[in-house]
Amino acid sequence: MRRARIRGSLRTRLTLLVTAAVALAVAVCAVLSWVIVQDLVIRQLDQTILEPEEQGDKDYLVHTCTPDGSQGMFDGMATLLHADGTTCSIGPPIIPVEEDKAAVAGEHETIYRYGVTKEGKRVRVVTQNFAPGVAVLEARSLYHIRQTLQLTATALAGVTAMGVFGAAWAGMAISRAALRPVGELTKAVEHIAQTEDLGTRIPVTGSDEIARLSSSFNAMTSALAGSRERQKQLVADAGHELRTPLTTLRTNIDLLLRSEQTGRSLDPAAKERLLINVKAQFAELSTLVADLLQLARGDTDHEPHVELGLHEVVTVAVERARLRGAEVSTDLRPWYVVGSATSLERAVLNLIDNAAKFSPGGQVEVRLRDGRLTVRDHGPGLDEAELPHVFERFWRSPSARSLPGSGLGLAIVAQAVTEAGGTVRLENAPGGGAIATMDLPGSPVRGGAGP
Repeated sequence: MRRARIRGSLRTRLTLLVTAAVALAVAVCAVLSWVIVQDLVIRQLDQTILEPEEQGDKDYLVHTCTPDGSQGMFDGMATLLHADGTTCSIGPPIIPVEEDKAAVAGEHETIYRYGVTKEGKRVRVVTQNFAPGVAVLEARSLYHIRQTLQLTATALAGVTAMGVFGAAWAGMAISRAALRPVGELTKAVEHIAQTEDLGTRIPVTGSDEIARLSSSFNAMTSALAGSRERQKQLVADAGHELRTPLTTLRTNIDLLLRSEQTGRSLDPAAKERLLINVKAQFAELSTLVADLLQLARGDTDHEPHVELGLHEVVTVAVERARLRGAEVSTDLRPWYVVGSATSLERAVLNLIDNAAKFSPGGQVEVRLRDGRLTVRDHGPGLDEAELPHVFERFWRSPSARSLPGSGLGLAIVAQAVTEAGGTVRLENAPGGGAIATMDLPGSPVRGGAGP
């Protein structure tokens, strides 16, 4: 109910926004139209007052008007204004104003204004200098003009009202069409929340913001689905790999307990072998759990990536490998990368340990030049059919299954290198043995590998 109310509220707000915008535009256009019509009508009225055929009426006004305001043949209203302020009118007398005195003095040829008669009627007045010291004030009633403008205003108001209703309808249609993809996205999210079906996809059409949002949502669900599948696979593989050492541990401990419970002591040599085996299984379990934790962490569950010297990281890893008995020769050139020192050190150490495991005497050659790190052993190498699988989790070559290890070391290497934006591969080296190659983007000088 709440989600429906929120969607309806958004649609309502969008409808009101469109309606208000269109209504405002229509209202502004209506007001401007009324102003333009008013200006045109007044100009036409002024032109009518100034028509040349009225000159005869003006002459008649000068010769025949009388102070009592008698009306002759003049079609309209006219008043003569003398310099001494006296007036003579045909029709209702027009009340002079200060502006008209400028026309009497000849300062302005024509003055346009609104005025009133002595009867209080509103008129449009045009004042002109007629002769030295005399001005004529001609006028027309505004009654019909005002009626025309009122009708125009009524018509424009009706058009505005129709525009508002049309805008409201258009706003509803636009909001419905614009929010339809959002509604589909919401339904997909609700479906995923209820069913946890990460395979749900939203159709993407166009290239607007909604389409980009839908694409991003599809990419997110694909990434989540992939992460879930990897977790399931990791749990399944881990369960399979843990079963063997746990079974061996339980068997050995059962033998020790049975010997103590029955009072039949084991041969000291056999008992020692059992305890050594138990210790080895515990060590294997510890290694396996540590590797699983390393692989199970999320992409964001690591220390921040910073610029660091890869040659320095390799040096630390080499020293740790030497403490474990590996014979490592190095040739390292400075190279700076952006990544996690802990992850990269673990990756390099895993490559060295893996190489030392198969190399006679644990001899390993480590080289770093121009961002390419190579780790080479002098062992028997690998079968070409096995090379595509070396970085898979829990994969172990047939020749290495009798050796200690969890089968996760190279998978950890691939994960660390990928996080640092690099690539890694393992191949047979010319002349025998295997060589692991790690390429990481960076710079030979500090500061050149920064983001």
